[in-house]
Amino acid sequence: MQSSRTTSAPASFTHASGGEFRSIVGYVYFTFICYLSIGLPLAVLPAFVHLRMGLHAALAGLVISIQYIATFLSRPWAGRISDHAGAKISVLWGMGACTLSGLLLLVALALHFSPSLTFGALIASRLALGVGESLGSTGATLWGITSAGPQHTARVISFNGVATYGGLALGAPLGVVLDQRWGLGSLGILTTVLCAASVAIAQRKRPVAVTAGEHLPFRDVLGRIAPYGMALALAGVGYSVLATFVTIYYISRHWNPSGAALCLTAFGISFIAARLLFIQAINRFGGFPVSLVCMVVESLGVLLEWSAGSPWMASCGAALTGFGFSLVFPALGVEAVKRVPLKNRGTALGVFTGFSDVSFFLVGPIAGAVIGAWGYRSAFLFALCCVLTALGIVLAMRQVQRD
Repeated sequence: MQSSRTTSAPASFTHASGGEFRSIVGYVYFTFICYLSIGLPLAVLPAFVHLRMGLHAALAGLVISIQYIATFLSRPWAGRISDHAGAKISVLWGMGACTLSGLLLLVALALHFSPSLTFGALIASRLALGVGESLGSTGATLWGITSAGPQHTARVISFNGVATYGGLALGAPLGVVLDQRWGLGSLGILTTVLCAASVAIAQRKRPVAVTAGEHLPFRDVLGRIAPYGMALALAGVGYSVLATFVTIYYISRHWNPSGAALCLTAFGISFIAARLLFIQAINRFGGFPVSLVCMVVESLGVLLEWSAGSPWMASCGAALTGFGFSLVFPALGVEAVKRVPLKNRGTALGVFTGFSDVSFFLVGPIAGAVIGAWGYRSAFLFALCCVLTALGIVLAMRQVQRD
């Protein structure tokens, strides 16, 4: 394996170009493969565990949530690997872990004679996938930033987000189709082949130099990044509530449940469109002003979802939410990584992204409790309060920076 410590001059990009675009895509490709691998079994495994294996619904939920726990716990480690060993090593290990996840899925099916062994192999597969997500996506982001140059941090983070949501959006329906046609084993085979091929692709790409010098202790990095991460986590509640509860929200309003899919489509289209059209606004106006404007727009979208009197109003609210939330991650991410030296940016990215993992993991039970107490619409009011709190945090950080 070629060492990531091999010195190679980062490509210098001073203007947007087709070459720059292709170069960045060449790195965020690995993030896309990570999240495609996550999306493939997302809508299939719960039904497999609960309906086909006959296990309790709680265990079906555990099979999905255990991956997010593994991702969250391994984010700081993935950042340290990227900083100390190099982004290429992180990506290679991440793609290797995702490959292992696909193989373990096949092992689980081979152990069909023992439900307990099958379930254990499924858990191992999900844990490997969670670690692979951390290593692969963190390494791919840092690799892209280091190669393109710090001035393109916002562009790399933005494209990385498009790869994330694009992989999930493609993977989930593709996984359902494959499972219905050829069974769960086809998902394991596809995951293994794609991720193993990605290991070979990553191996052939040039590494970037690891910045020498003493690294900040993890607690110092966490302290510097935490306010930005908290704002990101709270701003992400709007999306998390929409993705988790939109279907049952439609049912509770006696609307056609198929319209819930249109809500998510509206969110996704406006999210990606805003990232592609307005990413240069971060370099032009700065991370804080862009994130503030975006959170105001997101708040209006969530407010419209909460007050929606018809499905089309809910879809408009989802589109507005997606448009507003789209640049929050790269805008805050640009400001966050400025708080640490270059040699600690992998750890900073891992910590920053970890806050969004916490948001996705905790919103389900917290918003579920809110719904249990005040009804389905209250979940969007809870999301609105969270986004407005994030807005307040960003305003406070901007004021501190000015002072």
